[in-house]
Amino acid sequence: MNAYPGKLALQQRVLPAYRVPFIELLASACRGGLHLFAGQPLPIENIPPASKLRHARLTPARNRHFLHPRHPLYLCWQPGLLHWLEKTDPDALIVEANPRYPSTRKAIAWMHARGRPVIGWGLGAPRLSGPLAGVRARARLRLLSSLDGLIAYSRRGAEEYRALGVLPPERVYTAPNAVTPRPAAPPPARDPTPRHPLTVLFVGRLQPRKKVDHLLKACAALPAALRPRLIIVGDGPARGSLQTLAQQTYPQAEFPGPKHGAELTPYFQTADLFVLPGTGGLAVQQAMSHALPVIVAQGDGTQDDLVRGENGWQIPPDDLPALTRTLQNALAHPNRLRRMGEASYRIASEINIENMAAAFLKASNEIAFRG
Repeated sequence: MNAYPGKLALQQRVLPAYRVPFIELLASACRGGLHLFAGQPLPIENIPPASKLRHARLTPARNRHFLHPRHPLYLCWQPGLLHWLEKTDPDALIVEANPRYPSTRKAIAWMHARGRPVIGWGLGAPRLSGPLAGVRARARLRLLSSLDGLIAYSRRGAEEYRALGVLPPERVYTAPNAVTPRPAAPPPARDPTPRHPLTVLFVGRLQPRKKVDHLLKACAALPAALRPRLIIVGDGPARGSLQTLAQQTYPQAEFPGPKHGAELTPYFQTADLFVLPGTGGLAVQQAMSHALPVIVAQGDGTQDDLVRGENGWQIPPDDLPALTRTLQNALAHPNRLRRMGEASYRIASEINIENMAAAFLKASNEIAFRG
């Protein structure tokens, strides 16, 4: 992994706790240091923010929110951004490529006035809909056109950025979204012929958007011979209602509560299939590093790089019949699950925070020192 010789700065609306390993790894490769400017999420977002960093320097922002982040017209002001830039005086800046943060435009202008590059980091540029879609699309184009380079979370996102034509294709980079390191251990040794009942695992925060209720109902709808042992690891506001639903529809479901770090290892090692039926969810990469096939709901494109036909299934979000059919298909072929788990492990060896950091450093070096 090549180092960045200067001082790098990174602006984020929020720095989630799950980003800390990536940030620390990136910071260790910035010889002039890595500085971050990030604020707090709204309580309703249920995002645990990072509070301390060892290698990077975090300056708290005072986010001012207008509407909810999921609302099409959401805006977030970050006062103090220019003061932070003046104080840190970075050689290059990476910002969220999001026009809903008006402060970012001033930061870009500040950097360019000093002849320094700004790189955007974002999900991509899908077609917009809803209120003022045309206005929002033009605002996005203006922001992206003002950047010197772009880093996309996924191959699909990079293709969307290139399709806009706002930057030369070679200035658009892909850093597949990762939250876990490259697997350090070989895949767990599992019986090549799984025994019934198979074990299905969910790990994540128990809230409505995770659709764990759909997972319970889907398991209950399976033929009796295929009904799995279902383990639901996690805690959250929906835990009580999910346990009540389980008693009514799938009483064999187990709720061991929240587990973290090494506590999760036994659950990953004993599972045969990992399922994330709703939006979000970062444990899929942990599951893949333990050689598990996966079922996930389709989302923003970051799943496309992780979940392929060789290692799992993507299903339409909020589609109980699709989840039930896919779960039945998966559990009906246990030997295939083992082969798919091996493919998951190979993919986890490619998509990890080490390779993500390497892509950021490549973009930063090439954009900053392009002749």
